[in-house]
Amino acid sequence: MTVIPFLILFPFIVAVLMYCIRVNKVRNAIAYISAVILMGGVLWLTAQWLMQGAQVITLTYPTELADHAILAAEIVLMCVVTFLCFKYKKYWISILSIVPTLMMVYVELYGPKVEGMTKIYIDHLSILMCLIVGIIGGLIVIYAVGYMHGYHHHHTGIPDRRYYFFMLLFLFLGAMFGFVLSESLLWIDFFWELTSVCSFLLIGYTKETAAITNSFRALWMNLFGGTILAIGIFYYAFTDGNLALHHLIKEGVLHNAYAVIPIAFIAFAALTKAAQLPFATWLIGAMVAPTPSSALLHSATMVKAGIYVLFRLAPAMKGTSTGTMIAFIGGFTFFVTSVMAIAQSDGKKVLAFSTISNLGLMVACAGMGRPETIWAGVFLMIFHAISKSLLFQDVGATENCLHSRDVEDMHGLLYILPRLAMFMFIGIAGMFLAPFGMLIAKWSAFKASVDSGNIIMVFFIAFGSATTSFYWTKWMGKLVSHTHLTEAKIKDITKKNELISLGIHAFMMVALCALFPILSRIYVDPLLNEMYGHTGQVLPEGLLYLLVVIILIVFLVPFFAYHYSRKQQYNRKLSYMNGVNVGDNKKFVDSFGEEKNLWLSNYYFYKLIGQRKLMVPAQVFSVAALIIMMIIVIGGGAV
Repeated sequence: MTVIPFLILFPFIVAVLMYCIRVNKVRNAIAYISAVILMGGVLWLTAQWLMQGAQVITLTYPTELADHAILAAEIVLMCVVTFLCFKYKKYWISILSIVPTLMMVYVELYGPKVEGMTKIYIDHLSILMCLIVGIIGGLIVIYAVGYMHGYHHHHTGIPDRRYYFFMLLFLFLGAMFGFVLSESLLWIDFFWELTSVCSFLLIGYTKETAAITNSFRALWMNLFGGTILAIGIFYYAFTDGNLALHHLIKEGVLHNAYAVIPIAFIAFAALTKAAQLPFATWLIGAMVAPTPSSALLHSATMVKAGIYVLFRLAPAMKGTSTGTMIAFIGGFTFFVTSVMAIAQSDGKKVLAFSTISNLGLMVACAGMGRPETIWAGVFLMIFHAISKSLLFQDVGATENCLHSRDVEDMHGLLYILPRLAMFMFIGIAGMFLAPFGMLIAKWSAFKASVDSGNIIMVFFIAFGSATTSFYWTKWMGKLVSHTHLTEAKIKDITKKNELISLGIHAFMMVALCALFPILSRIYVDPLLNEMYGHTGQVLPEGLLYLLVVIILIVFLVPFFAYHYSRKQQYNRKLSYMNGVNVGDNKKFVDSFGEEKNLWLSNYYFYKLIGQRKLMVPAQVFSVAALIIMMIIVIGGGAV
């Protein structure tokens, strides 16, 4: 399968071209072509895998040269991080890059030499991740070409370094392909570190004070996770004499003592990458970056790397202390961050807290380790990737038009910017409305928690889902309201390439909801068979088909709402107000004869449940829980 090294290396080659080419039109053309090629490459890989029976495929390749190249690249990466840490006087952070790199150098030079060890592993889960990275990531690149043009047009004070920005996007995609296709823990460690450094550089793109502060927060948290990952790999290499991920998983399923500690360390590291408490603040801070990088970090790449690792480890964590730790932190993160999301009015912050919350539920599903929860977790991953990419891009396009991304400023967006509003409606509907895929997956996780008698997880999922509905309903309500429509004409300046990406995302969202039962039968069930030897679907297939009909009806709502509003705008009935309606449903005369504007606004409870109130206590609690649970796990594994 020559397409595999192509998918890993091609983005790196394009990244070099992006940096070297300073003519915008030429670079944009290459970005378009490269994104399409990447998507085609992923589809070709999927077709080849299907033609070979959709079975597990392992490849060894003559990789001695590749091993040395990856080791050299990891050392270069360490030097880059160290230089930037010293440049910005963040000296201590460099230790988190130097220490794990030296550990991996030692393992490479003096660690076990396993003859014929598998380096590439292809199965249902890795193919799914490749599709998410390739398709969603490619669409984000296409969107970014038009968005970054408008971004620098409105942010004239920020240096135009689009060549640098697109270089990082493609480096990120190449690193993710390498990460999800690698079987060697040494390769996984390198690509893990590369995604951390790329996210750090993307967050700090503007070089403003807030961007630099948030980028270094993301760097140290992810490098801390990388250090924990390196410790787990180091321990496993010199106790068991192996460096293959699936060999570790098999030993974990058999409860081999050598596997307990490395699995716990690798799972702990995945919590940092998945932005779980107490490490969630790095993803919230990533909002200072331009929208395409936010979409890439939140939907297709960075955070999904942590989820991917936990799904891999899920069979080995089932019923263990490590699984209990991961499930508890995930469930707690799901509940607390969904509460904090209620207090946000900034659209990107709502999406950020929602991302962390939904990732928490995926983490909890992996920690419980049951086939039913992984069935739910896989669907959560699929729908979340598409929906969040769609919403981040839509919020970015809306911000370029309104010069604001505040939810309150999106009042009546359906009548001001109808195309963007309908895309936003579809994205939000896919995230929380019954009976869409996300809600079905949440119900599956809830039922599995009930069946297993895990009362704490039942509490987290029930109340976390309720608070999720609260903030999404507020946002959706603003889109269709028309009480205080602005008098100013808002021009839709969304570029065609942005609309193409948004349209494809919206189509995929509707199509996947409609094909939910088929996707479950032909893809997710075989994935569970590979992991557990049997499936764990919760809902009968007949019920899923019934839900599909309801889903398609719900998706028609924004189109009918907009059509109805256009018919009624010239024949609108006067609404009841707190005084005499002046005739336009926007103003009224009060009892003192004063004319006042009618204004409809959400309440955000920011003084009660805002980030400033809850984040620090939540972090303290989760740190204490992690320390106690890790002590229990390590103590049990060392016995």
